[in-house]
Amino acid sequence: MLDMIELFNTALAVLLTAAYAYQLFFLVYGLVNRRRQDKQMARTLNRYGVIICARNEAGVIGELIASLRQQKYPRQLLDIYVVADNCTDDTAGIARQAGATVYERFNKVQVGKGYAMDYFFRQLIQADKLSQYAGFFVFDADNLVDPNFVAEMNNTFTSGEYSAITCYRNSKNFGSNWISAGYALWFLRESRFLNFPRQLLGTNCAISGTGFLLSSKVIQENGGWPFHLLTEDIQFSVDCAIRGQRIGYCDRAVIYDEQPTRFSQSWTQRLRWSKGFYQVDAHYVFSLVRRCFAGRRRFSCYDMLMTVAPGMLLTLAALLLNGICAVSCLLLPPLQARQVLAVTVEFMANAVLSFYMGLFMYGVITTITEWNKIYAPTAKKLLYTITFPLFMFTYVPIALSALVRRVEWKPIQHGCATALKELP
Repeated sequence: MLDMIELFNTALAVLLTAAYAYQLFFLVYGLVNRRRQDKQMARTLNRYGVIICARNEAGVIGELIASLRQQKYPRQLLDIYVVADNCTDDTAGIARQAGATVYERFNKVQVGKGYAMDYFFRQLIQADKLSQYAGFFVFDADNLVDPNFVAEMNNTFTSGEYSAITCYRNSKNFGSNWISAGYALWFLRESRFLNFPRQLLGTNCAISGTGFLLSSKVIQENGGWPFHLLTEDIQFSVDCAIRGQRIGYCDRAVIYDEQPTRFSQSWTQRLRWSKGFYQVDAHYVFSLVRRCFAGRRRFSCYDMLMTVAPGMLLTLAALLLNGICAVSCLLLPPLQARQVLAVTVEFMANAVLSFYMGLFMYGVITTITEWNKIYAPTAKKLLYTITFPLFMFTYVPIALSALVRRVEWKPIQHGCATALKELP
């Protein structure tokens, strides 16, 4: 029994280390290539549409539209659209007053951002307006957009290589508390040490919720936006990898996102994300595995497979199995019981410590490299680096709950009505 436990623990540790080792390579590669991408001026100034799907966002949507109207890009080439989705406040009125074209949608059955986006694109297709635009920027109502955002994204988009492009995702409320800082560090790490190395290496990036550009061509090919799982962004990223379509990354294009500050809000949001990942697994995992061995962009498919794979659940299952063995050793002879207990306790302690130290390392490195881009006092930057692993540990009960609970899309309330000029 002891030999079997040791063999299982060793095999699992080797398997997980080997499976995710490429992300450590991304980290090193991102550190070595510390300079931002060289600036390229676009030969063509394309016309774009902006889509903002908003549900009861009257408190923040005006500031987003104001930041879009301050873009250093010809105003006549940027049309702003808002889908006021099942709103009970004055989101639509405020958006119109700010200069956006507003579609009001009321559908209590097909709920969520994916359905709202699909509704909007189908409206344009039916009106034969989709072809007027080279692509569409997608934002959440709580975002703020750097004045150079559209110009920088256009610089990257005009290469003609990409079906979609994502951006550098910063936070406008990093310093609120340990919860908002946990989110912010995760997204900064995603930009700096996942999408940045992916772009340099020529493999696929992944869109993440907001601040991305979709080619009109891919919308036309899909007949709208047929991505309606709880994490429609990851669903789209996986679909692109399987179909061999490129997703790029523009490091110079920056948005500022508002993060939840209450744990109840954070629980609701991350519960949806966890359930959405399980949905993506159920729909795409076999296609991803096949594409890892055949077809174009095999590494991109492997990367997405590791992104959506429930590695945490596998680790938790191993911890549970070792815990059961530790309890069952009470039925064994004293010497054998001590040996089994020593092995199981050592594995569980090392697993938890490795998880914490790995996250702490990512938090420290991200904080150091992005120091000047994090808008918070020095003391808070240091403190929230320490609490970052604790924030990530709270994913454990969330991931377990998502396995058994029925989860529906629910809006997250935003109230941080910060203007772009108020950021440092």
